[in-house]
Amino acid sequence: MADIQYYGTGRRKTSTARVYLRPGGGNVQVNHKPFESYFPNETLRMIIRQPLNLTETTGKFDVLVNVAGGGPAGQAGAIRHGITRALMEYNADLRPTLKQAGLVTRDPRIKERKKYGQKGARKRFQFSKR
Repeated sequence: MADIQYYGTGRRKTSTARVYLRPGGGNVQVNHKPFESYFPNETLRMIIRQPLNLTETTGKFDVLVNVAGGGPAGQAGAIRHGITRALMEYNADLRPTLKQAGLVTRDPRIKERKKYGQKGARKRFQFSKR
């Protein structure tokens, strides 16, 4: 019997997460480390669990994640997006529930580039008329 798995790619800021859902007991592994040690912050763990809790599939799947780029918040958002996409691959009927919660749409906000001749993306040097 072939091992069934569902795949979803999630992105947020500069982070990219490749998420695999496999039938199991709810174990989450991020970059070959336990979920709790990779994300010590409870808020980030809550963000990641959001799509599973919403669709009541928390104990049905083992989640394996490879994530790269960005910081912890961006990575957590990317994982959440990847889990959402993988759940929609598993069952398309979950899409309206996930869409209602705003989890299907990729968050397009990224860091604005620094402009030449200025201090930063928006900050300017002080203007002097004389």
